[in-house]
Amino acid sequence: MKKVPTLDIRRYDSDRAAFVAELGNAYREYGFCCISGHGIPRELIDGAYDSFQQFFALPKETKMKYHIAGSGGARGYTPYKVETAKDSKFADLKEFWHVGREIPRDSKFADVMPPNIWPAEISDFKQNGYGLFEALDQLGSRVLRALALHIELPEHFFDDKIDQGNSILRPIHYPPITEENIPNVRAGAHEDINFITLLVGASAEGLEVLTREGEWLPITTEGDAIVVNIGDMLQRLTNHVYPSTSHRVVNPQNDNARKPRYSVPYFLHPNPDVVLDPLPQTITAENPSRYNTSITSHEYLLERLREIKLI
Repeated sequence: MKKVPTLDIRRYDSDRAAFVAELGNAYREYGFCCISGHGIPRELIDGAYDSFQQFFALPKETKMKYHIAGSGGARGYTPYKVETAKDSKFADLKEFWHVGREIPRDSKFADVMPPNIWPAEISDFKQNGYGLFEALDQLGSRVLRALALHIELPEHFFDDKIDQGNSILRPIHYPPITEENIPNVRAGAHEDINFITLLVGASAEGLEVLTREGEWLPITTEGDAIVVNIGDMLQRLTNHVYPSTSHRVVNPQNDNARKPRYSVPYFLHPNPDVVLDPLPQTITAENPSRYNTSITSHEYLLERLREIKLI
């Protein structure tokens, strides 16, 4: 029975060579791995979930105050049934919020990374939301160090390529499904756009990943594990050595469909000016370069946001 492995990231310090090999193999096979032993306090995760649930429970007109029309949902609130998976006819059954990186407003990236907005109604939303953003950002940079070593890059290769990354923390609310035979799913099959995604809260059923054999494999986590998967930008940069695999959130076929589902992915992006051309270390006779055009991560992001109807 195939299963996406769970690896304890503390082994990066105690058992590095074996950990890096196992992690690299998990990503080459599935594009996904579950990471435990990360040290993000349970209180921070629970506190953030609590703040997010309080926000989604507000009246629609209150939430819509934080919807910035024409921004592609880069910050603030995106209402139910707006985002649509690429090539899908039906909008996803979800509403969400975006928290971005806090950067100095005189930064060279200020024009593409707008300031955050925070809901005044939820007093600890900013503290909890940004606390979780920073914790997942740090964990993501640790995972990328191991991924760098696995493909013979220097350990800190990615550090200066993500320190101003246009990353997003996205609390999602999938409301209870009350209609029978609804054609929409909670999140249609898609690949992520960014470098890597760290998902807190995959303990609820529904998340499935497409295997190489073309079968949908359910992922549910145990204990403190966080699901970490490869996005299209890292797939491009590594010439598909690390694959960005299709995944979806299906509607439960039991009473859980009538319960709300919450999840919080952190989309770790490179800095907007990073060029996503395949790295020489990933180009071989068996795996020749798959791209003959150059593109920056920001250009790539805009191209993809247009496809999923967010801009």
